[in-house]
Formats: sequence, structure tokens, C-alpha cells
Amino acid sequence: MHGLDLLNVEEVAAMLRVPTSWIYARTSGNGEQLPYLKIGRHLRFRRAEILEWVEGQSRNTQKLPVTN
Repeated sequence: MHGLDLLNVEEVAAMLRVPTSWIYARTSGNGEQLPYLKIGRHLRFRRAEILEWVEGQSRNTQKLPVTN
């Protein structure tokens, strides 16, 4: 796919373990937005951008020390 690695709504929902309705809500223009492309009437998502978005959602970015 020449580095695009595009996902559809169902694939992103499965990846994030959320309902497809949650994905649609995050692409409707209200509130927190997922990065997406619109190709005609179809929504597509770049895997790398979704993974980057997930990393940015972390509420606690401090790394805890590893204990043995």
C-alpha cells in the first residue's frame, strides 16, 4: 500500500476496542477528534496517526520506576 496503511472505521474500532459509534462520534467535529481522511463518503485512518493519537491521550505520562 506504499506506506499509507489505511484502516476503515471497523478496523480502528477493533484496534482501540471501542464501538464503531465511538469512532463516528470522534469524527463528527464535536469534541476530541481522531485524525482521519475522507475519501468520497468513506472515512479512512492512517495506522501511524491513530497510534500517535493514542500515545497523546495518556493522562499520566510519568514513567514509574521498575521494581524487582
